[in-house]
Amino acid sequence: MLSPARLRPRDVLRVGGVGLRTRPLRVVLSALGIAIGIAAMTAVVGISSSSGAQLDRQLAALGTNLLTVAPGDTLTGDKATLPPESVPMISRIASVRQVAATGRITSAKVYRTDKIRAAESGGISVQAATLDLPRTVGATLAGGTWLNAATARYPATVLGSAAAARLGVGSVGVQVYLGGSWFTVVGVLRPVPLVPELDSAALIGWQVAESIVDFDGHPTTVYTRSAESAVERVRDVLAPTANPLSPNEVRVSRPSDALAAHRATDRAFSGLLLGLGAVALLVGGVGVANTMIISVLERRAEIGLRRSFGATRGQIRLQFLAESLLLSALGGIVGVLLGVGVTAVYAVIRGWPATVPVWATAGGVGATLLIGAIAGLYPAVRAARMAPTEALTTV
Repeated sequence: MLSPARLRPRDVLRVGGVGLRTRPLRVVLSALGIAIGIAAMTAVVGISSSSGAQLDRQLAALGTNLLTVAPGDTLTGDKATLPPESVPMISRIASVRQVAATGRITSAKVYRTDKIRAAESGGISVQAATLDLPRTVGATLAGGTWLNAATARYPATVLGSAAAARLGVGSVGVQVYLGGSWFTVVGVLRPVPLVPELDSAALIGWQVAESIVDFDGHPTTVYTRSAESAVERVRDVLAPTANPLSPNEVRVSRPSDALAAHRATDRAFSGLLLGLGAVALLVGGVGVANTMIISVLERRAEIGLRRSFGATRGQIRLQFLAESLLLSALGGIVGVLLGVGVTAVYAVIRGWPATVPVWATAGGVGATLLIGAIAGLYPAVRAARMAPTEALTTV
């Protein structure tokens, strides 16, 4: 008795593709379910990775060695204060490279004109600032200049980006009504990612704040830049250095930690979206299984004829399993391409670097093949179990 012919890989692909070519609309609809699930998962991973890459780029530009010192609470629950000497004392720490400070002036408000009611301050704070603040916190100017040794002594102010927008100030040289006096706007800052509180502030010189706006000279926030390798050591000594008498009343924080926490939040949200994508992928897998079962029922005559000509059960099983894998692979490849495209478009709109991990694309295709194998296994086994006479007589 002659042994059945062996199917080469090329033959398996050809017979597996027969069902796909003869039913194109059904194939497209079934593959679409797989494609939507894979596209959603790839896009979620890609957008999350692009956001992370943007954050890494931002931190590389801004640095992670910025530490802030602020007053905490006293034992009685009242708000503590930093001594005026805290800035020069912190500057004496060996590994500290830059020190700057701001002092919030709660009694002063800023308005576009003196005709505006006092209650309509727009949430803009007034803060005294030292001259090296921009260099320390990584702030840059959108227009004008920063305070210098001369303007810090006179009624001049630099507005944060949000403060300028709320006051309707689009250029320098205009005057605003600050703390009961007219101040000239000499500069406008760009948004400061690590120190967002500066965006809604009107910054004035330390000397003019003490002479005109009744500033008490106590800093409310001290910003320090230290050597990258010594950040943790500096962090440990900042509180006792800033306030040796009451170090427990000092809060030390690292602004870059807030960005890292934001990344963790994004990852948690991405995990939720990945779960939704997995559900869509599962639904697509059910669609593939349904398509393959219907295909087996519709092609009984073909199965019976092939068995009559000597095809083994293994070859029939391999044919329908290959068809299921091809159908899933088609949806997976289309889904990966859609996910990469969505990631690229979103990243371009947000100004991020478009990043899609290789494992995400490879994992997407691999997941579709696994779904295809699972979805096609039962229909393939069912088709292989059909006897030739049964398949031919039920047509």
